[in-house]
Amino acid sequence: MKIAISAATGHFGQLAIQELLKTVAAGDIVAVVRNREKGQRLLPAGITVRQADYTDEVAMTTALAGIDRLLFISSVPGGPISRQQQHANVVKAAQAAGVSYVAYTSFAKADTAQSPLSKDHVATEALLKASGLQVSFLRNAWYLENELSYLQAGAQGQDSVYAAGDGRIGFALEREYAEAAAKVMTMPVPKPVYEFAGTPVTYAELAATLQTVTSQAVTFKAVSDDTYRQAMREAGVAPELVEVLLSMQIMMRAGELDVTSSDLADVLGRPVTPLATAIREILSR
Repeated sequence: MKIAISAATGHFGQLAIQELLKTVAAGDIVAVVRNREKGQRLLPAGITVRQADYTDEVAMTTALAGIDRLLFISSVPGGPISRQQQHANVVKAAQAAGVSYVAYTSFAKADTAQSPLSKDHVATEALLKASGLQVSFLRNAWYLENELSYLQAGAQGQDSVYAAGDGRIGFALEREYAEAAAKVMTMPVPKPVYEFAGTPVTYAELAATLQTVTSQAVTFKAVSDDTYRQAMREAGVAPELVEVLLSMQIMMRAGELDVTSSDLADVLGRPVTPLATAIREILSR
């Protein structure tokens, strides 16, 4: 069985490949990358590296020739070609190449999500459902690494503000999401949907855990949207990024990342790394 990983030189892709190599022969792994030279430099020896970009449906179809299963890692938004169009290219390429199964890294609660950040994932899930392919949606909640600035500021005794209110977030380490994705790729009968998340906590609980880890006072202050926006501007954050960050906070406040599911632990075959341990890991990198 040939397994391909798209966007394979990204951090998630590299982590997934490392996990796959524990149970899959290198010769059965195909890394699909935008830059072949970079792929050959970064990725483990023995795997096949094929060049294709999400913007090029024809090249992607060629790259997926002979592939049985595809780990379709979502692209980064903001490019000259929309993410929805990029993802449509990959879906059509998988169909044309005869791929039998696709696991797509989606968004938490994508079937009910309302956040603008979820729109591309909702659209991609719809495309995959209509494709006739066997699919699994790997709905990843939130990487704890996304909160690195909060963790570093707190560890250095600096105050931070947030607008997420009492919204709970199912934080987990990126490596655990990637490990779970790799494990799904080798399952005889994967589930159609996985809601991957750690135990949901609020920002206040995140601050309290960080305080325990660092043994010093940590202050994350809950503020209004306007106050959060102003604080980001005063911190020198680019105006367009301020609105993106605020939309994330609003999404969290609305409970869209409050995922109560054992899927991640079930697939990993062990408990998700406890929050305090995960914080220590990130701060020690």
